[in-house]
Amino acid sequence: MRVVIAEDSVLLREGISRVLVEAGFEVVGQVENADDLVQAVEEHQPDLVVTDIRMPPSNTDDGLRAARTIKERWPDIPILVLSQYVEPGYAEYLMGLGSGLGYLLKDRVAHIEEFIAALRRLVAGGSVVDPQVAATLLDRGRPADPVDSLTTREREILSLMAQGHSNASIAELLFLSPKTLEKHVANIFMKLGLPPEAEGHRRVLAVLAFLGAG
Repeated sequence: MRVVIAEDSVLLREGISRVLVEAGFEVVGQVENADDLVQAVEEHQPDLVVTDIRMPPSNTDDGLRAARTIKERWPDIPILVLSQYVEPGYAEYLMGLGSGLGYLLKDRVAHIEEFIAALRRLVAGGSVVDPQVAATLLDRGRPADPVDSLTTREREILSLMAQGHSNASIAELLFLSPKTLEKHVANIFMKLGLPPEAEGHRRVLAVLAFLGAG
């Protein structure tokens, strides 16, 4: 498989090239900026592109924009984008460009077998997302935990509930009037989505929600 590599760090670029050659790939082009990457792809028509995100000319997301250009012109060429940091927004953007796209952290290159396996999946028509990036994307997609909406005082009260304290005991420990405490408790139930008809169970459900969030 013929590969073009784009990476502004000479050491990393040479390292990736050596890994690929030893795995049986043919490196037909090595460039250090996004403009030369597009030209190299046009010239060599490779089976695979491996590119960094941040590189010249602007050292921002040039590699990502080059990937978009390549996919628009040559949609069948798979592209692996490498990043120094977990940037889920870039990964989401990249995956929206089509098929045969991958996003890996540069640290994965050191895990040679995993790295080569990811490249082969791309060439076979699959997609690749770094496990750390995938985990971040999943976390972003989860609904917010209602416990997170509680104030510091409300969390303190709920913590004491979880320890088995009664309202009277909590009011005494926190130097609150019974009426003030009742307002806090009502707010806790409301924020946790516990309706009044569940009156007999709301305290238990609130404590379970708190323990689950912890």
